[in-house]
Amino acid sequence: MSQSINQNTFMNQLDELVRDFVKEQLETIMEEERKQFFEKERPELTQVKNGYYKRSLDTKHGHIDDLAVPRDRYGEFHTELFDPYQRRDQWVGETVTRMYQKGVSTREIGQMIEHMLGSSYSAATVSNITEATVENIEEWQKRPLNKRYSVLYLDGTYLKLRRDDVANEVVYIVIGVNEDGYREILGFYVGGQESSLGWKEILKDLYERGAKEVLLGVFDGLPGLEAAMKEVYPKADVQRCVVHKVRNALNAVRKKDQTAIAEDLKQIYEASTKEEAKDRFQAFKKGWQTKHPKIVKSWEEDLDVLLTFLDYPSSIRRIIYTTNIIERTMKEIKKRTKTMNSLPSEKATEKVVYLKVTDYNQRWGERKLRGFASAYQALQNMFEERYGE
Repeated sequence: MSQSINQNTFMNQLDELVRDFVKEQLETIMEEERKQFFEKERPELTQVKNGYYKRSLDTKHGHIDDLAVPRDRYGEFHTELFDPYQRRDQWVGETVTRMYQKGVSTREIGQMIEHMLGSSYSAATVSNITEATVENIEEWQKRPLNKRYSVLYLDGTYLKLRRDDVANEVVYIVIGVNEDGYREILGFYVGGQESSLGWKEILKDLYERGAKEVLLGVFDGLPGLEAAMKEVYPKADVQRCVVHKVRNALNAVRKKDQTAIAEDLKQIYEASTKEEAKDRFQAFKKGWQTKHPKIVKSWEEDLDVLLTFLDYPSSIRRIIYTTNIIERTMKEIKKRTKTMNSLPSEKATEKVVYLKVTDYNQRWGERKLRGFASAYQALQNMFEERYGE
Protein backbone atom coordinates (compact mmCIF):
# COMPACT_ATOMS: atom_id res chain seq x y z
CA MET A 1 0.00 0.00 0.00
CA SER A 2 2.78 2.41 1.01
CA GLN A 3 4.66 1.58 -2.20
CA SER A 4 1.57 2.39 -4.26
CA ILE A 5 1.13 5.76 -2.53
CA ASN A 6 4.80 6.60 -3.05
CA GLN A 7 4.52 5.69 -6.73
CA ASN A 8 1.43 7.88 -7.17
CA THR A 9 3.18 10.76 -5.39
CA PHE A 10 6.19 10.37 -7.66
CA MET A 11 3.99 10.33 -10.77
CA ASN A 12 2.11 13.44 -9.62
CA GLN A 13 5.40 15.22 -8.98
CA LEU A 14 6.68 14.18 -12.39
CA ASP A 15 3.48 15.46 -14.04
CA GLU A 16 3.89 18.76 -12.23
CA LEU A 17 7.51 19.07 -13.38
CA VAL A 18 6.46 18.42 -16.98
CA ARG A 19 3.69 21.05 -16.79
CA ASP A 20 6.08 23.57 -15.27
CA PHE A 21 8.58 22.88 -18.04
CA VAL A 22 5.91 23.28 -20.73
CA LYS A 23 4.68 26.52 -19.10
CA GLU A 24 8.22 27.87 -19.08
CA GLN A 25 8.77 26.96 -22.73
CA LEU A 26 5.47 28.53 -23.83
CA GLU A 27 6.32 31.76 -22.01
CA THR A 28 9.82 31.80 -23.54
CA ILE A 29 8.35 31.38 -27.04
CA MET A 30 5.85 34.19 -26.45
CA GLU A 31 8.61 36.49 -25.21
CA GLU A 32 10.58 35.82 -28.37
CA GLU A 33 7.44 36.43 -30.47
CA ARG A 34 6.88 39.78 -28.73
CA LYS A 35 10.51 40.76 -29.20
CA GLN A 36 10.36 40.01 -32.93
CA PHE A 37 7.06 41.85 -33.29
CA PHE A 38 8.19 45.08 -31.64
CA GLU A 39 11.76 45.11 -32.94
CA LYS A 40 11.22 43.90 -36.51
CA GLU A 41 7.57 44.28 -37.50
CA ARG A 42 6.31 47.30 -35.52
CA PRO A 43 9.25 49.15 -33.97
CA GLU A 44 7.16 52.32 -33.68
CA LEU A 45 5.07 50.59 -30.98
CA THR A 46 7.98 49.68 -28.69
CA GLN A 47 6.77 52.07 -25.99
CA VAL A 48 3.28 50.56 -25.69
CA LYS A 49 4.23 47.26 -24.06
CA ASN A 50 1.99 46.65 -21.09
CA GLY A 51 3.28 43.64 -19.12
CA TYR A 52 1.33 40.39 -19.05
CA TYR A 53 -2.04 38.93 -18.32
CA LYS A 54 -2.66 35.57 -16.67
CA ARG A 55 -4.68 32.80 -18.21
CA SER A 56 -5.08 29.01 -18.17
CA LEU A 57 -4.63 26.55 -21.02
CA ASP A 58 -5.36 22.84 -21.43
CA THR A 59 -2.48 21.07 -23.19
CA LYS A 60 -1.66 17.45 -23.93
CA HIS A 61 0.72 17.62 -20.97
CA GLY A 62 -2.00 18.72 -18.56
CA HIS A 63 -3.80 21.82 -17.32
CA ILE A 64 -1.56 24.91 -16.98
CA ASP A 65 -2.59 27.73 -14.64
CA ASP A 66 -1.24 31.30 -14.53
CA LEU A 67 0.34 31.29 -17.96
CA ALA A 68 1.92 34.75 -18.45
CA VAL A 69 0.85 36.09 -21.85
CA PRO A 70 2.53 39.30 -23.10
CA ARG A 71 0.30 42.21 -24.10
CA ASP A 72 0.44 45.85 -25.21
CA ARG A 73 -1.83 48.83 -24.58
CA TYR A 74 -3.46 48.80 -28.02
CA GLY A 75 -3.87 45.07 -28.43
CA GLU A 76 -1.62 44.91 -31.49
CA PHE A 77 0.46 41.93 -30.40
CA HIS A 78 -1.04 38.42 -30.38
CA THR A 79 0.86 35.19 -29.87
CA GLU A 80 0.67 32.59 -32.64
CA LEU A 81 0.54 29.75 -30.10
CA PHE A 82 -3.19 30.08 -29.49
CA ASP A 83 -6.11 32.42 -30.16
CA PRO A 84 -6.86 35.18 -27.61
CA TYR A 85 -9.91 33.41 -26.17
CA GLN A 86 -8.74 29.86 -26.72
CA ARG A 87 -8.76 27.82 -23.53
CA ARG A 88 -7.54 24.52 -24.89
CA ASP A 89 -4.80 23.35 -27.19
CA GLN A 90 -5.87 22.21 -30.68
CA TRP A 91 -5.17 18.58 -29.79
CA VAL A 92 -8.05 18.60 -27.28
CA GLY A 93 -10.62 19.42 -29.95
CA GLU A 94 -9.09 16.92 -32.36
CA THR A 95 -9.00 14.18 -29.71
CA VAL A 96 -12.57 14.83 -28.58
CA THR A 97 -13.82 14.87 -32.17
CA ARG A 98 -11.98 11.67 -33.06
CA MET A 99 -13.38 9.81 -30.03
CA TYR A 100 -16.88 11.15 -30.70
CA GLN A 101 -16.59 10.02 -34.32
CA LYS A 102 -15.67 6.50 -33.17
CA GLY A 103 -18.83 6.25 -31.07
CA VAL A 104 -17.54 7.10 -27.59
CA SER A 105 -20.27 8.88 -25.60
CA THR A 106 -19.87 12.49 -24.52
CA ARG A 107 -19.91 11.41 -20.87
CA GLU A 108 -17.11 8.89 -21.40
CA ILE A 109 -15.07 11.42 -23.39
CA GLY A 110 -15.46 13.94 -20.56
CA GLN A 111 -14.14 11.39 -18.08
CA MET A 112 -11.13 10.54 -20.29
CA ILE A 113 -10.19 14.17 -20.86
CA GLU A 114 -10.58 14.92 -17.16
CA HIS A 115 -8.26 12.02 -16.36
CA MET A 116 -5.64 13.37 -18.79
CA LEU A 117 -5.91 17.05 -17.87
CA GLY A 118 -7.05 16.99 -14.30
CA SER A 119 -9.84 19.46 -15.10
CA SER A 120 -13.53 18.73 -15.43
CA TYR A 121 -15.13 18.37 -18.87
CA SER A 122 -18.91 17.86 -18.80
CA ALA A 123 -20.87 16.11 -21.54
CA ALA A 124 -22.18 19.55 -22.56
CA THR A 125 -18.62 20.89 -22.85
CA VAL A 126 -17.60 17.93 -25.01
CA SER A 127 -20.66 18.49 -27.20
CA ASN A 128 -19.70 22.15 -27.57
CA ILE A 129 -16.16 21.18 -28.58
CA THR A 130 -17.44 18.87 -31.34
CA GLU A 131 -19.88 21.56 -32.42
CA ALA A 132 -17.06 24.07 -32.72
CA THR A 133 -15.15 21.70 -34.99
CA VAL A 134 -18.08 21.26 -37.38
CA GLU A 135 -19.19 24.85 -37.74
CA ASN A 136 -18.47 24.46 -41.44
CA ILE A 137 -21.16 21.81 -42.08
CA GLU A 138 -23.33 24.28 -43.98
CA GLU A 139 -20.34 25.49 -45.97
CA TRP A 140 -19.41 21.88 -46.77
CA GLN A 141 -22.96 21.12 -47.91
CA LYS A 142 -22.83 24.07 -50.32
CA ARG A 143 -19.33 23.49 -51.68
CA PRO A 144 -18.99 23.38 -55.49
CA LEU A 145 -18.78 19.95 -57.13
CA ASN A 146 -16.94 18.61 -60.16
CA LYS A 147 -18.65 18.98 -63.51
CA ARG A 148 -18.48 15.28 -64.41
CA TYR A 149 -19.33 12.15 -62.43
CA SER A 150 -19.17 8.73 -64.04
CA VAL A 151 -21.46 7.24 -61.38
CA LEU A 152 -23.83 8.50 -58.69
CA TYR A 153 -24.89 6.03 -55.98
CA LEU A 154 -28.10 7.02 -54.18
CA ASP A 155 -29.39 5.50 -50.96
CA GLY A 156 -31.08 6.39 -47.69
CA THR A 157 -30.99 4.97 -44.20
CA TYR A 158 -33.12 5.65 -41.13
CA LEU A 159 -31.92 6.96 -37.76
CA LYS A 160 -33.95 7.61 -34.62
CA LEU A 161 -34.32 11.37 -34.25
CA ARG A 162 -36.03 13.31 -31.48
CA ARG A 163 -38.15 16.33 -32.30
CA ASP A 164 -41.33 16.47 -30.18
CA ASP A 165 -40.98 12.71 -29.86
CA VAL A 166 -38.67 10.00 -31.23
CA ALA A 167 -39.26 8.71 -34.77
CA ASN A 168 -37.25 7.20 -37.61
CA GLU A 169 -36.17 9.81 -40.15
CA VAL A 170 -34.21 9.31 -43.33
CA VAL A 171 -30.63 10.34 -44.01
CA TYR A 172 -30.17 10.61 -47.79
CA ILE A 173 -26.60 10.06 -48.99
CA VAL A 174 -25.07 10.47 -52.45
CA ILE A 175 -21.68 9.01 -53.39
CA GLY A 176 -20.14 10.19 -56.63
CA VAL A 177 -17.31 8.64 -58.63
CA ASN A 178 -15.58 11.38 -60.60
CA GLU A 179 -14.18 10.98 -64.10
CA ASP A 180 -10.78 10.01 -62.69
CA GLY A 181 -12.23 7.15 -60.62
CA TYR A 182 -12.14 8.68 -57.13
CA ARG A 183 -15.25 8.35 -54.98
CA GLU A 184 -16.57 11.01 -52.65
CA ILE A 185 -19.69 11.60 -50.60
CA LEU A 186 -21.17 14.60 -52.38
CA GLY A 187 -23.84 15.36 -49.83
CA PHE A 188 -26.11 14.10 -47.09
CA TYR A 189 -29.58 15.35 -46.25
CA VAL A 190 -31.49 14.70 -43.01
CA GLY A 191 -35.21 14.59 -42.38
CA GLY A 192 -38.61 13.13 -43.17
CA GLN A 193 -39.36 9.90 -45.01
CA GLU A 194 -37.54 8.74 -48.12
CA SER A 195 -39.43 9.73 -51.27
CA SER A 196 -38.87 10.32 -54.98
CA LEU A 197 -39.73 14.01 -54.43
CA GLY A 198 -37.00 14.21 -51.77
CA TRP A 199 -34.51 12.62 -54.15
CA LYS A 200 -35.52 15.01 -56.94
CA GLU A 201 -34.68 18.00 -54.73
CA ILE A 202 -31.34 16.43 -53.79
CA LEU A 203 -30.41 15.77 -57.41
CA LYS A 204 -31.34 19.36 -58.28
CA ASP A 205 -29.06 20.54 -55.48
CA LEU A 206 -26.16 18.50 -56.89
CA TYR A 207 -26.80 19.92 -60.36
CA GLU A 208 -26.91 23.50 -59.09
CA ARG A 209 -23.63 22.97 -57.22
CA GLY A 210 -21.90 22.11 -60.48
CA ALA A 211 -22.44 18.39 -61.14
CA LYS A 212 -23.84 18.95 -64.65
CA GLU A 213 -22.80 15.74 -66.41
CA VAL A 214 -23.54 12.24 -65.08
CA LEU A 215 -23.29 8.96 -66.94
CA LEU A 216 -25.00 6.53 -64.55
CA GLY A 217 -27.22 6.56 -61.46
CA VAL A 218 -27.23 3.41 -59.30
CA PHE A 219 -29.97 2.84 -56.70
CA ASP A 220 -32.52 0.36 -55.39
CA GLY A 221 -36.17 0.11 -56.36
CA LEU A 222 -37.78 3.15 -54.70
CA PRO A 223 -40.83 4.04 -56.86
CA GLY A 224 -40.36 7.28 -58.77
CA LEU A 225 -36.61 7.52 -58.25
CA GLU A 226 -35.82 6.60 -61.86
CA ALA A 227 -38.16 9.32 -63.11
CA ALA A 228 -36.56 11.85 -60.72
CA MET A 229 -33.11 10.91 -62.00
CA LYS A 230 -34.20 11.27 -65.61
CA GLU A 231 -35.84 14.64 -64.97
CA VAL A 232 -32.65 16.19 -63.57
CA TYR A 233 -30.19 14.18 -65.67
CA PRO A 234 -32.05 13.19 -68.86
CA LYS A 235 -28.85 11.97 -70.56
CA ALA A 236 -27.84 9.67 -67.68
CA ASP A 237 -28.46 5.93 -67.58
CA VAL A 238 -30.06 4.25 -64.58
CA GLN A 239 -29.05 0.97 -62.98
CA ARG A 240 -31.28 -0.86 -60.52
CA CYS A 241 -29.34 -2.77 -57.88
CA VAL A 242 -29.09 -6.40 -59.05
CA VAL A 243 -28.20 -7.65 -55.56
CA HIS A 244 -31.39 -6.16 -54.11
CA LYS A 245 -33.43 -7.68 -56.89
CA VAL A 246 -31.93 -11.15 -56.36
CA ARG A 247 -32.42 -10.88 -52.60
CA ASN A 248 -36.09 -9.96 -53.05
CA ALA A 249 -36.61 -12.90 -55.39
CA LEU A 250 -35.06 -15.38 -52.95
CA ASN A 251 -37.15 -14.04 -50.07
CA ALA A 252 -40.29 -14.74 -52.11
CA VAL A 253 -39.64 -18.46 -52.77
CA ARG A 254 -39.52 -21.61 -50.68
CA LYS A 255 -36.18 -22.57 -49.25
CA LYS A 256 -35.86 -25.66 -51.42
CA ASP A 257 -35.98 -23.50 -54.59
CA GLN A 258 -33.63 -20.75 -53.42
CA THR A 259 -30.35 -22.32 -54.53
CA ALA A 260 -31.61 -23.20 -58.00
CA ILE A 261 -33.17 -19.78 -58.58
CA ALA A 262 -30.03 -18.01 -57.33
CA GLU A 263 -27.89 -20.00 -59.79
CA ASP A 264 -30.22 -19.30 -62.70
CA LEU A 265 -30.34 -15.57 -61.95
CA LYS A 266 -26.56 -15.53 -61.66
CA GLN A 267 -26.35 -16.79 -65.23
CA ILE A 268 -28.25 -13.68 -66.34
CA TYR A 269 -26.20 -10.96 -64.63
CA GLU A 270 -22.87 -12.67 -65.26
CA ALA A 271 -23.40 -12.63 -69.03
CA SER A 272 -20.85 -10.83 -71.18
CA THR A 273 -23.36 -8.83 -73.23
CA LYS A 274 -26.93 -7.61 -72.97
CA GLU A 275 -28.03 -9.91 -75.78
CA GLU A 276 -26.57 -12.91 -74.00
CA ALA A 277 -28.19 -11.85 -70.72
CA LYS A 278 -31.59 -11.51 -72.36
CA ASP A 279 -31.26 -14.95 -73.93
CA ARG A 280 -30.44 -16.38 -70.51
CA PHE A 281 -33.45 -14.61 -69.05
CA GLN A 282 -35.66 -16.34 -71.56
CA ALA A 283 -34.26 -19.67 -70.34
CA PHE A 284 -34.98 -18.56 -66.74
CA LYS A 285 -38.51 -17.59 -67.73
CA LYS A 286 -39.15 -20.94 -69.40
CA GLY A 287 -37.90 -22.84 -66.36
CA TRP A 288 -39.75 -20.89 -63.63
CA GLN A 289 -42.81 -19.31 -65.29
CA THR A 290 -45.20 -21.97 -64.07
CA LYS A 291 -43.89 -22.29 -60.51
CA HIS A 292 -42.99 -18.65 -59.76
CA PRO A 293 -44.79 -16.37 -62.27
CA LYS A 294 -44.60 -13.25 -60.07
CA ILE A 295 -40.80 -13.39 -59.86
CA VAL A 296 -40.51 -13.91 -63.61
CA LYS A 297 -42.87 -10.98 -64.27
CA SER A 298 -40.97 -8.70 -61.86
CA TRP A 299 -37.64 -9.43 -63.55
CA GLU A 300 -39.11 -9.08 -67.01
CA GLU A 301 -40.53 -5.63 -66.19
CA ASP A 302 -37.21 -4.37 -64.80
CA LEU A 303 -34.84 -6.23 -67.11
CA ASP A 304 -33.62 -3.20 -69.05
CA VAL A 305 -32.65 -1.18 -65.95
CA LEU A 306 -31.13 -4.28 -64.35
CA LEU A 307 -28.81 -4.86 -67.32
CA THR A 308 -27.64 -1.27 -67.94
CA PHE A 309 -24.23 -2.07 -66.44
CA LEU A 310 -23.48 -4.35 -69.40
CA ASP A 311 -23.21 -1.24 -71.61
CA TYR A 312 -20.20 -0.14 -69.56
CA PRO A 313 -16.55 -1.32 -69.54
CA SER A 314 -16.15 -4.81 -68.09
CA SER A 315 -13.55 -3.62 -65.55
CA ILE A 316 -16.15 -1.65 -63.57
CA ARG A 317 -19.27 -3.79 -64.01
CA ARG A 318 -19.03 -5.51 -60.63
CA ILE A 319 -18.85 -2.10 -58.95
CA ILE A 320 -21.79 -0.51 -60.78
CA TYR A 321 -24.36 -3.31 -60.85
CA THR A 322 -25.01 -3.01 -57.12
CA THR A 323 -25.34 -0.40 -54.38
CA ASN A 324 -22.94 -2.34 -52.13
CA ILE A 325 -20.51 0.61 -51.99
CA ILE A 326 -23.07 2.93 -50.47
CA GLU A 327 -24.68 0.25 -48.31
CA ARG A 328 -21.39 -0.41 -46.53
CA THR A 329 -21.12 3.33 -45.87
CA MET A 330 -24.63 3.37 -44.42
CA LYS A 331 -23.82 0.47 -42.10
CA GLU A 332 -20.80 2.32 -40.70
CA ILE A 333 -22.92 5.41 -40.02
CA LYS A 334 -25.57 3.32 -38.27
CA LYS A 335 -22.87 1.56 -36.25
CA ARG A 336 -21.71 4.99 -35.05
CA THR A 337 -25.20 5.68 -33.66
CA LYS A 338 -25.78 2.18 -32.25
CA THR A 339 -24.83 3.26 -28.72
CA MET A 340 -27.44 6.05 -28.81
CA ASN A 341 -31.11 5.36 -28.18
CA SER A 342 -31.91 8.37 -30.34
CA LEU A 343 -30.27 11.53 -31.62
CA PRO A 344 -31.43 14.62 -29.69
CA SER A 345 -31.91 16.91 -32.68
CA GLU A 346 -31.47 17.33 -36.42
CA LYS A 347 -28.32 19.33 -35.72
CA ALA A 348 -26.85 16.48 -33.65
CA THR A 349 -27.68 14.03 -36.44
CA GLU A 350 -25.89 16.21 -38.99
CA LYS A 351 -22.87 16.45 -36.70
CA VAL A 352 -22.56 12.66 -36.34
CA VAL A 353 -23.01 12.04 -40.07
CA TYR A 354 -20.68 14.87 -41.07
CA LEU A 355 -17.80 13.58 -38.95
CA LYS A 356 -18.16 10.12 -40.50
CA VAL A 357 -18.56 11.50 -44.02
CA THR A 358 -15.45 13.69 -43.89
CA ASP A 359 -13.44 10.75 -42.55
CA TYR A 360 -14.56 8.64 -45.53
CA ASN A 361 -13.79 11.37 -48.05
CA GLN A 362 -10.30 11.86 -46.69
CA ARG A 363 -9.50 8.15 -47.01
CA TRP A 364 -11.18 7.70 -50.39
CA GLY A 365 -9.34 10.68 -51.84
CA GLU A 366 -6.09 8.71 -51.66
CA ARG A 367 -7.13 5.79 -53.86
CA LYS A 368 -8.96 5.20 -57.13
CA LEU A 369 -11.71 2.63 -57.31
CA ARG A 370 -10.60 -0.61 -58.89
CA GLY A 371 -11.20 -0.83 -62.62
CA PHE A 372 -11.76 2.86 -63.31
CA ALA A 373 -8.21 3.54 -64.50
CA SER A 374 -8.53 1.05 -67.36
CA ALA A 375 -12.08 2.25 -68.10
CA TYR A 376 -11.07 5.93 -68.23
CA GLN A 377 -10.93 6.41 -71.99
CA ALA A 378 -14.13 4.48 -72.66
CA LEU A 379 -15.95 6.61 -70.07
CA GLN A 380 -14.51 9.80 -71.57
CA ASN A 381 -15.89 8.74 -74.94
CA MET A 382 -19.30 8.26 -73.34
CA PHE A 383 -19.19 11.73 -71.81
CA GLU A 384 -18.29 13.28 -75.16
CA GLU A 385 -20.99 11.38 -77.03
CA ARG A 386 -23.69 12.55 -74.60
CA TYR A 387 -22.54 15.98 -73.52
CA GLY A 388 -19.93 17.05 -76.05
CA GLU A 389 -16.42 18.13 -75.09
